Amino acid sequence: MTTDPILLDVDGAIATLTINRPETLNALDTATIQAMHGALDKVAADPAIRVLIFTGAGRAFIAGGDIADLNSRQGLPHYQEFAEDIHTLFRRIETFDKPTIGAVNGFALGGGTELLLALDIRILSDKARLGLPEITLGLFPGAGGTQRIIRQLPLCRAKEIMYTGDMLTPDEAVSVGLANRVVPHEALMESARETAAKIAQKSPLVLKLLKRTLSDGADMPLSAALRHEQAMIGLVLDSADAHEGCSAFLEKRAATFTGR
Repeated sequence: MTTDPILLDVDGAIATLTINRPETLNALDTATIQAMHGALDKVAADPAIRVLIFTGAGRAFIAGGDIADLNSRQGLPHYQEFAEDIHTLFRRIETFDKPTIGAVNGFALGGGTELLLALDIRILSDKARLGLPEITLGLFPGAGGTQRIIRQLPLCRAKEIMYTGDMLTPDEAVSVGLANRVVPHEALMESARETAAKIAQKSPLVLKLLKRTLSDGADMPLSAALRHEQAMIGLVLDSADAHEGCSAFLEKRAATFTGR
């Protein structure tokens, strides 16, 4: 079995990135972060890949950071090193031009939930457990979790999750809005691939522009975001794919999107 911390499998238009440190429950360290950047480079550079799935090897999706490594760090050196690395990675994933899907196979705690908050679609195995337990270690989420969760969940629910450090069952995670749905463990990857295949049939160019519109608009006042949407849909209407989709509808045939 390979010891590479990140595995990348490409099947047609769908790539699957697997965090492969099962002996540590896929805890994130600097080497794993750098390997994830390398995998993202490959996916970004391949126009045939239209959707990226994230999952974990073994019993965990990501069970957090390397606690021994965190305990060895203090203040400014931590901010300049590991914190900078993981913030850069998660922001890159959040704004990645291709749609992302989390296939959560087990524990997604701390950094695992923080990564999930940066993914577009989140599918949970019925064996998954989510949470931000950093408070029990005398810490709080520091990989973007405090800021992303309050933008995605009601503030009172986000605070309860962070203040208590309690783990959430899959059904609880869906009920508060952290994930899309729960599926039987054995059906997890099939469900993720089915969703990915459905998305991969759409225009990669329009998906890219849609994702940019959503990401950029989330950081704008509504008035500016609406103007931004108007400008972006103008770009879409200047694409071959937009006219292919409309023509296919009028001609009662399936559209063939080329990304132009």
